[in-house]
Amino acid sequence: MSLKYVTFEVKDQIAFVTLNRPEKFNALNFQMFLDICEAQRLIRRDSSIRAVILTGAGGNFSSGLDVKSVMKQPMQAVRLLFKWLPGNANLAQRVSIGWQRLPVPVIAVLEGHCFGGGMQIALGADMRYASPDSDFSIMEAKWGLVPDMAGLAMLRSILPRDKALELTLTAEILSAQQAAEYGLITRVYEQPGAEALAMADRIRQTSPDAAAAIKHSTHRSWLAGVRSLLARESWYQIRLLAGRNSKIAARRQTKDPGKAWSERQSW
Repeated sequence: MSLKYVTFEVKDQIAFVTLNRPEKFNALNFQMFLDICEAQRLIRRDSSIRAVILTGAGGNFSSGLDVKSVMKQPMQAVRLLFKWLPGNANLAQRVSIGWQRLPVPVIAVLEGHCFGGGMQIALGADMRYASPDSDFSIMEAKWGLVPDMAGLAMLRSILPRDKALELTLTAEILSAQQAAEYGLITRVYEQPGAEALAMADRIRQTSPDAAAAIKHSTHRSWLAGVRSLLARESWYQIRLLAGRNSKIAARRQTKDPGKAWSERQSW
């Protein structure tokens, strides 16, 4: 699939999505927002995809919003922020929260700079594997802004409130090791891309329906009340037991380890 500032490829049931504006350190212009949302749409429609690996081209993930590019055309800023209802996600927010809403796990591979809007996109991923020389910042306060790309929705589930406030109020730049200590990233690896690929391959060995149910239960009920989580667990379990892949899982565990999975249910 050819997009202008994002590359999209599916290989061995893994979708590879790459922010592709390396001459600008993958800074986010308006078209890149559109391209990211289109990549999310393509993944959602393809029930054969089992995992997503999200990267940046040229040795950097993303340096954040290309303010100069967006402000050149004021209507682009309006289109980024516009929403019909206050609780809906606008275009700027969908590039982050959209990864959480996919029925497949998303692994972000973070190298070089991951600042501002780039950090918020990475926060939308389910796992974040970083190289030792990468650096990170929730940088909006530096520009007199609030982080408004839905990254806070993920941040509140992975950091204590005081640590989240430290990072968002100061716009401090963290090394990979510091980011790992905060819990902002999942792991630090010398070769994060290879580790992400290995994790995606491990995910491919499990039921696609179970992966979707686990991901949706986690994101939709992690901060909800216990009753909500219990209800979601039970409903998804019924759907899993009624599906073909639960039978295939039993067969793979007993007499046919190589039995192919059926395509994922519609979630």
